[in-house]
Amino acid sequence: MTIGLPKSPRLFLPSWNWLKLPVMDRYIATELLPPFLFGVGAFSSLGVSIGALFELIRRVTESGLPLSIAVQVLLLRFPEFIAYGFPMSILLSSLMTYSKLSSNSELVALKACGVSVYRMILPTLVVCFFVTGLTFAFNELIVPSANYQAKVLFTRALEDNDPSFREDNILYQEFRQVEDSEGDKKDALARLFYAQEFDGVQMKGLTILDFTQTGLEQVVSARAAEWNPTEKAWDFYDGTIYVVSANGTYRNIVKFDTQRLNLPRTPLDLASKPRDYNEMNIAQSYEYLRLLEQGGRESKIRELRVRIQQKYALPFVCVAFGLVGAALGAQIHRGGQATSFAISIVIIFSYYLLAVICGSVAQLDIISPFLGAWLPNLFGLTAAILLLMRSSR
Repeated sequence: MTIGLPKSPRLFLPSWNWLKLPVMDRYIATELLPPFLFGVGAFSSLGVSIGALFELIRRVTESGLPLSIAVQVLLLRFPEFIAYGFPMSILLSSLMTYSKLSSNSELVALKACGVSVYRMILPTLVVCFFVTGLTFAFNELIVPSANYQAKVLFTRALEDNDPSFREDNILYQEFRQVEDSEGDKKDALARLFYAQEFDGVQMKGLTILDFTQTGLEQVVSARAAEWNPTEKAWDFYDGTIYVVSANGTYRNIVKFDTQRLNLPRTPLDLASKPRDYNEMNIAQSYEYLRLLEQGGRESKIRELRVRIQQKYALPFVCVAFGLVGAALGAQIHRGGQATSFAISIVIIFSYYLLAVICGSVAQLDIISPFLGAWLPNLFGLTAAILLLMRSSR
């Protein structure tokens, strides 16, 4: 009788088989990756060359911009063009991948095995949503900060003393809640702040209408004013205060050389917006929108609303581009990479032309900002659905 050695206890290892993707999905995702990376490199390099490199070279040769600063600015501009390159790259990637599968008769073999076209594009759809999230993260977390740092570095290097935040015709309306005769609360104008211009330090050509005192209206006219951060008030220079009674007569007129008034800082925030649209994320854009709405400048309000919607819409074009590329690629049997690249350029140009037109129409208040930003995506998705229906026949 032999006594065997006891078997060593078997370690419990979790099974990861459920995490494994089907062979077809892994194969298509693997095929999508190389052309996508190529597209990111190609499109971002082309974009940064046209959008930044040529201008920096001109500044280095003509304005004496240090070469080290030019290189830093160029590197800081790259994230913006990488984010622009993501949608273009997913279009090129899906086109090249499915045209390759089609030319190799692999799609025909999959159809013969009972795999539908809609199932074939599922891996691409998942990749498209991943790239959409990546594009949104770039545009929110990296691009605004990088663009702003590039502008500050560029301006300081050239010692540009002309304030980029100069504004004309600054109008700010301050409201307060009052009760009407029936006891209901409503908004009433409390103050109206107007300045002809702002040079970065002082407001000039000011007129302030004050309706905060019942039965009296106060009008302040001054040559200039500037914000006093220590006292958190405005210092007015060379002006006149008119106190007007309810019957329209002047109750008092006071001339002054310097006068401090406790008014809100908001007009300064309206005038000295330090960032452009491409240097603000969505939260910062909404904050600036609230300031613009207080000033009542409808043209800028409409423009900013369109830009905010475009910040939401741009990442989702990856889904439309990916589906259009997959549907078209499945129908290309010959031509290879050159044909795919040419088709990609045509689609990209058409999309951005449509985006510019729709955005401009929305800024003219002909259509809503939401429709102006999302209409190109809706056209892309509609085209993708029609192409997929055609391919599935």
